[in-house]
Amino acid sequence: MTLVSVDDIRAARVLLRDVAVNTPMIRSRVLSEAIGGPVLLKCENLQRTGSFKIRGAYVRIARLSEAERAGGVVAASAGNHAQGVALAASMLGCKATVFMPEGAPLPKVAATRGYGADVVFPGPTVDDCLVAARDYAEERGAVLIHPFDHPDVVAGQATIGLEILEQEPGVRTVVGAVGGGGLMSGIAAALKGVVKETGRDDIKVVGAQAKRAAAFPASLAAGRPTRIEIQPTMADGIAVGRPGDLTYGLFTDLVDAVVTVTEESISQALLLCLERAKQVVEPAGAAGVAALLEHSYAVRTPVVVLLSGGNIDPLLLSKVLRHGLAGAGRYLVVRCRLKDRPGALVTLLGELAELGVNVLDVMHERVAARLHVEEAEVLMHLETRGADHSEDVIGRLREKGYTLNLS
Repeated sequence: MTLVSVDDIRAARVLLRDVAVNTPMIRSRVLSEAIGGPVLLKCENLQRTGSFKIRGAYVRIARLSEAERAGGVVAASAGNHAQGVALAASMLGCKATVFMPEGAPLPKVAATRGYGADVVFPGPTVDDCLVAARDYAEERGAVLIHPFDHPDVVAGQATIGLEILEQEPGVRTVVGAVGGGGLMSGIAAALKGVVKETGRDDIKVVGAQAKRAAAFPASLAAGRPTRIEIQPTMADGIAVGRPGDLTYGLFTDLVDAVVTVTEESISQALLLCLERAKQVVEPAGAAGVAALLEHSYAVRTPVVVLLSGGNIDPLLLSKVLRHGLAGAGRYLVVRCRLKDRPGALVTLLGELAELGVNVLDVMHERVAARLHVEEAEVLMHLETRGADHSEDVIGRLREKGYTLNLS
């Protein structure tokens, strides 16, 4: 039995009418050309609080009784759910306490506090935060606003599915990020519930998980929600160690496939969103685009890809962009040995200039235990025009007799 119906989702949309933004959908020419059919981006990164999370958080808190709201709410989150709960609680006159992992991005922490919530750091992971939030709820009588495993939260996130069908009625595949499963299971409930009313059965829903935090493949293989050990991933917003019981059930019934994506694909997807779609997206929010880059065989066009969030620390953004540029062959970090004599560095830089390379940074080292007395080493950060150009640069320098170590 489906625990979140189309009627539940439509009722949630009524609650969100003056709260959530009906976010735009834009066509991606570069992705459309890459897979040979229309690809559209649903820009939830432009939603209030910078992600889809306000939808589920507001619906959940709005449906509490006055007595429950008077006791306050508590949540656990790496950042986006935290901001959604904080804003929703402030709009509904409710005190919010949010448990965030140690090392949560500073802009997300500041925004959560800015919306009026108290922030506590109980441990390094979202799962640690969930345990602490449950303990707090039991001790203080606050209501736990789970980030994904509650019908009201799922119904709120599912309203995105109704918007997708209105904006692109002919959609055949929807791809988006999966952490605990509330977003994509909710969207699947909306899409498949509505199209069933019209007699269609051709919409496919594909979830994307970071390979380093892929709880759903393990759970689906085991036939039940299963906890995994999460490895470090730039997509912290979807680093969830165990699917929810509700979302696992919805997911197995309604979501057609789940794929995993590498850190390299996520960084390249983020770079593509910024350069070609002019959209600032956080790594978790770009997981759907990464899935399209890695697994285009799994989709039928027209495809809608969800950009689920845009809350990224500027320092992390600079690192991820550099990672993406390196993956695309447009950024090289090279250590080069050369003779320690006058003019050697100038000659090397002249060679690079002839090859059309932009030298971003140079560190020249002349004394180190690993160097012979007559040697020097140069660490260079180089900007190239792509993978072929990078290979040409490396080959030409080696032909000139330089010893290279690529980082």
